[in-house]
Amino acid sequence: MSTAATPDAEAAPEAAPEADAGVPGAGVPAVDLADPAFWRLPAAVRAAAFAELRRLPAPARFGGPGSGHPGHGFHALVRHADVVEAGRTPAVFLSGPGVTTPEPARWVRLLFGDSMVNLDDPRHAQLRRIVSRAFTPRLISKVEDDIRRVAADLVDRVERERPEDFVTAVAAELPFQVICNMMGIPEEPRRVILDQVNHASEHTGVARPLRARLRMPGRGLLALARMQGMVADLGRERRRRPADDLVTALVTADVDGRRLTGRELGAFFSLLLVAGVETTRNALAHGLHLLTAHPEQRALLVGDLDRHLGGAVDEIVRHATPIIQFRRTLAVDHRLGGPDGPLLRAGDKAVLYFGSANRDETVFADPDAFDITRSPNPHLGFGGGGPHYCLGAHLARQEMKVLYRELFTRLPGIRSVGEPELVPSSFDHRVRSLRFTF
Repeated sequence: MSTAATPDAEAAPEAAPEADAGVPGAGVPAVDLADPAFWRLPAAVRAAAFAELRRLPAPARFGGPGSGHPGHGFHALVRHADVVEAGRTPAVFLSGPGVTTPEPARWVRLLFGDSMVNLDDPRHAQLRRIVSRAFTPRLISKVEDDIRRVAADLVDRVERERPEDFVTAVAAELPFQVICNMMGIPEEPRRVILDQVNHASEHTGVARPLRARLRMPGRGLLALARMQGMVADLGRERRRRPADDLVTALVTADVDGRRLTGRELGAFFSLLLVAGVETTRNALAHGLHLLTAHPEQRALLVGDLDRHLGGAVDEIVRHATPIIQFRRTLAVDHRLGGPDGPLLRAGDKAVLYFGSANRDETVFADPDAFDITRSPNPHLGFGGGGPHYCLGAHLARQEMKVLYRELFTRLPGIRSVGEPELVPSSFDHRVRSLRFTF
């Protein structure tokens, strides 16, 4: 469950400039990662383009001077080692300016507060300690029990109602209900909140016509404001009347004399909902389709769930990579990979392409194959390591394992029908709908 950032007032086009794709002393690949049209190409074409970029001696640069783009441009980090280095060198590769494209506007951040993904140490470390302290063993145990209960209820509903879309009926419902239960969100406003989650994230990384941008310029921000208002009210209530939930733990946790403010709570809630629901739902949907498209892997999994379920979850996350990219800003001049590596200048932007890193031929044998027995599987589906490694990785893995076990035990014939309907986003590998049957 990688993390989404606070959306900007103008969510798209994210980076629609023509790119120069300049590579020092090397050939120029015939791709443009900054062009929204690239993300509408077939998956195989995009995979081949990233394979070409990985073979270059230095990260390709897109946008910037001479490209017709008024912005800064960026270096595309597409190799596994480069993405790991950026994730584990946070003093060099800063998150603070913003990890999405475009970066969140300053007024948006002042109004809504900073998501943890857009913070650097020491403030990031301080907030992360508060959040980590709130995840007590008792709370984790309660959440794991809740995942099993929600998954069983969802499969009951599938058997009873026989819905057609796996995304809305199952994949989106499980993480949403689990997070709401964990946070202590009352039942009554949940449908409204889910609508706000969808509005807040629907245009991230997706190019929209000018007419659509003018018609709904602040729809995502309005959704974000409503979500944060709801949880701020709940936080105030929990300070007065504590309960056995995560909101209570967050507003009462005291780490070095510090606890979450109302605005910080709202920013964390938005992050947890948008990131936790969107990424896990997409991984679940991709997983069902992958196991349908690869019947030999499905037979292996169903034949011994205890043995293969953990490997299947990690391979689904690697193969699908729910979050495509995050952006970083160079704090200082830095040579990537060591003293003889390519030089990135202070102030440069670098985009970490997790999906490309997860297909790196130097790390993964036959990287385009879907293999649930792959071991080791050092995928970067939850980030490149370091302080921004996904806080919800354990939760996402648990949700996937529990739901797949429930589905394949009780509905062994469950399968996707046709191809998933994908959203051509440069930010996440989003599934709009997936027909299924059993």
